[in-house]
Amino acid sequence: MKESLIVNQQMGRFPGLYFDIGKKARDVLYKDYAKQPPTYFHYHCFKWNFDLSCETQEILPGLTTVFRFVIPDSSNVEVRFMQNYFGIASGVGVKAYQQGSFKGNGYNPIVNFSGVIGRTLFSLGTDISFDISTKTFDQFTAGLSFNGPFLIASLTLDDKFDTLKASCYRELNPLTRTAIAAELKHSPLLNGSTTLTIGAQHALFPFTLIKARANTEGKINTLIRMELWEKVLVSMNGEVDCWATNKISKIGLSVALRA
Repeated sequence: MKESLIVNQQMGRFPGLYFDIGKKARDVLYKDYAKQPPTYFHYHCFKWNFDLSCETQEILPGLTTVFRFVIPDSSNVEVRFMQNYFGIASGVGVKAYQQGSFKGNGYNPIVNFSGVIGRTLFSLGTDISFDISTKTFDQFTAGLSFNGPFLIASLTLDDKFDTLKASCYRELNPLTRTAIAAELKHSPLLNGSTTLTIGAQHALFPFTLIKARANTEGKINTLIRMELWEKVLVSMNGEVDCWATNKISKIGLSVALRA
């Protein structure tokens, strides 16, 4: 009992990484929904890309390395270090030019740094990416998170402080992974538009997860994710734009392999 109490106290000191701020709400609202990066391969009506990532085991206590390749959009190598009350991530990578479809024009080198301080209950941090070629900030964000026992809430300033996002997440049944989430987005920050997105998820079976979301722009999305052979995740999703004149639905398919 004493050892268990010590472990729980130690876990309460870790704020995680900046990516963890608002992550649970983002997972419900956006994870596994098909979304193309700025550049992609295409053939007739099909558009596709590869997203490969891996994380090494701890090199030293609290120190790990992450590799990610979004082909052909970008690649990144990141070192993460987490200790009591803070989490740091720093890395280098390349990012494809944003103009038009990918045609082998080249890549810009990017360096990034993010840091979080706090505890499991409350944390705040920032994430910065710098484009070496153009000598400009590719990304500059800041946020804070409150992780209560019944509600997880976050507030972030994204897109170089031009977009304000507030999100919340509530788990209803951990056995069936039933949860609801909402996100309020205002962009640009001055004289911009506001979008509210709400979503929910529920596992019909241990290997089947159903998700749905809707926003005030009239878009409704549904998703079915199935886990096959414990290593393969297949997601099928659809989107309907209720305000569009043609009402054409979109259908997406994604496959993920995990070790």
